[in-house]
Amino acid sequence: MLNLARRLPVSPQQLAEALESLGLDGTQHLIVHSSLKSFGTLEGGAGTLLGELERHTATLVAPAFSYQTLLRGPESPIHAQFARGTRVSRDIGRLSQSLVERPDAHRSLHPALSFVAVGEQAGAVLERQTLANPYAPIGALYDLGGSALLVGVDHSSNTSIHYGEYLAGMPLLTRYLPENGRVTACSFPNCSADFERLAPYVQPLTAHAGRSRLRLYRVRELVDATVRLLRQDPEALLCTYPSCRCQQVRTSVRRDGLRPRAHAADSEVLPPQLRELSTQN
Repeated sequence: MLNLARRLPVSPQQLAEALESLGLDGTQHLIVHSSLKSFGTLEGGAGTLLGELERHTATLVAPAFSYQTLLRGPESPIHAQFARGTRVSRDIGRLSQSLVERPDAHRSLHPALSFVAVGEQAGAVLERQTLANPYAPIGALYDLGGSALLVGVDHSSNTSIHYGEYLAGMPLLTRYLPENGRVTACSFPNCSADFERLAPYVQPLTAHAGRSRLRLYRVRELVDATVRLLRQDPEALLCTYPSCRCQQVRTSVRRDGLRPRAHAADSEVLPPQLRELSTQN
């Protein structure tokens, strides 16, 4: 009977019950990472998921990354500029695109790594982001006692871990973006392919809606656990794919070690080398 139930469409009521079983009662500040496919079929699709999440949170945040804006280098021609309505990369998920299409939603202005949010703290969370610290909105959620919800996805989708890497002092790479008609340098993290290695060090609240497993974590717990793990083993979350940018980060870590950063996202400025690169056309 359980297997049969998981093959049936998930109703809004079933989703609401799953969220409520996690303790989401409309007072939480939440970042969500989701896969609609994980439900099998969800009645109403992204609209249902967005509506129930809004109903059960005070602030709802999601990544709205648009990797198509990345340029090959500082001399690359600029073909298009990032705008409020720039499409979210498909691998980020339909929920994020649905939020971007909401005229009342806030979207940060990072040309590649923007976030989108609605609710009482939406503006305050997103304004923390800088080119030097693209995951600073996670720091804002950390300060708010916020939570991270994984809906049918694993930690490879969990951006809170990137903020833990930032605080631990993992090297950030330099990438190039179009901004205000010129090529601008920004900080860019390693990949997240092996972030599931953090799973044994954090304990979620868990619920199911149809086939989808929902895991709820405290952002503070995720970030602090990441920092502790990387202090023990700086390479613990780097993947081993030979062609991945993680190998560049690994080389840097072995050469220079970690350089811990302060939890002061709203005061971050571009380091001198990035300021210099940002003036190049």
